[in-house]
Amino acid sequence: MSAPKVILVDDDAEVLEAWRLTLELDGFEVAARRSGDAALALLNRDSAAVIVSDVRMPGRDGFGLLSAVTAIDSEIPVVLITGHADVPMAVKAIRDGAWDFVEKPADPVLLIETVRRASEYRRLIIENRALRAGVAPEDPWAARLVGNSPAIAKLRGRLALLADADTDVLLFGETGTGKEVAARALHDLGQRRAGRFVAVNCGAIPETMIESELFGHEAGAFTGARERRIGKIEHASGGTLFLDEIESMPMAAQVRLLRALQERRIERLGSNREIAVDIRIVAATKADLAALAKTGGFREDLVYRLNVVTLRLPPLRDRREDIPMLFRHFLTLAAARVGRSAPPLGRDLLQRLSRQDWPGNVRELRNAAERSLLGMDEDFEDLDTAATASGIERTLEEEVALAEAEAIGAALKRHGGRIGVTAGALGITRKTLYLKMRRYGLGGSAALAD
Repeated sequence: MSAPKVILVDDDAEVLEAWRLTLELDGFEVAARRSGDAALALLNRDSAAVIVSDVRMPGRDGFGLLSAVTAIDSEIPVVLITGHADVPMAVKAIRDGAWDFVEKPADPVLLIETVRRASEYRRLIIENRALRAGVAPEDPWAARLVGNSPAIAKLRGRLALLADADTDVLLFGETGTGKEVAARALHDLGQRRAGRFVAVNCGAIPETMIESELFGHEAGAFTGARERRIGKIEHASGGTLFLDEIESMPMAAQVRLLRALQERRIERLGSNREIAVDIRIVAATKADLAALAKTGGFREDLVYRLNVVTLRLPPLRDRREDIPMLFRHFLTLAAARVGRSAPPLGRDLLQRLSRQDWPGNVRELRNAAERSLLGMDEDFEDLDTAATASGIERTLEEEVALAEAEAIGAALKRHGGRIGVTAGALGITRKTLYLKMRRYGLGGSAALAD
């Protein structure tokens, strides 16, 4: 049986019961315990639990419980509550790893909101761990090329086979599909990992400079060449040379590159001395090089030389099942960079993400995740409204909550907002009605105490 979602800890039985009722009425699964040791007996690293504990208790106090929980799993949220709150204690709680700190007597709305946020955080942690486990986290390729789809699994398998083969590779894929990520993985996880990974964007270098960039030059080779320069090919010797957007390489440079690939020897501009280079070439293109060669846009012999092994990187539209996992991954990375916790993601949002085409592929999805974390993307606002308009079905829990809110609202209206009469008509206590009204936002001037 799975661990409860909220574990309440307090040596005061009345307070414990009040907290339990408050959280259960808001839909949480709760286990109440009178001591820290009893609470720890319910925990393990896989527990989908949030701890809500008093600080001052006999035996193991709240800080002792926090320390013990952190030893089990530092990502289990612990909310500490005390009636003896002061600034030093609050600071110590946060420094020791507490999720939050609430003063007693805890306001029910504040307590519920704090626990809800902690619960969503824990859910995300468990979900991310499960996703990583699903792609064999001990496999380093899974960490580099994230996803569970057959398309990405096949790509990982082919890259793994090629990593130690030292064969030149051509990566073909649309913009943003992760060609440089795949190239770096081939290098970092292959036999050349001790050497350099040298990346060259062939489309970003001016045509007049690309030969100097690739092959280097001697002092005086051309106007402005005041000293010798080692080119990218020579610099990559012993490692991997990654030629991105190779379809953009000028014809003159293609001629010299072809010879370098065939002979594994180069000459710097302005020199007659050949230099042997030990390199692996990984080239990347978003264009069909064979088709480009037929129109004179690329050297046909270079196509054949590069096309020893060609790997196609799938676009996101061919691996839609990976989109939720990738979005969470990028959101977590972005959150870590800015020192935040990654927010929870609703089912509606993930479904919307999966339906989009993402012409910019993984790069576009990553940018969307970062914008959403910063609250700078309007596409991530008003999700419930958008989901309803798009016809996405609600879960059973959502349907029940909606029906309950409508029933309470109708009863309040029938009885003129009188709490006592309405609670009696619905067969619940006044406290229960208050909590449900607060949960569904049904308070205000219409509700009268009677």
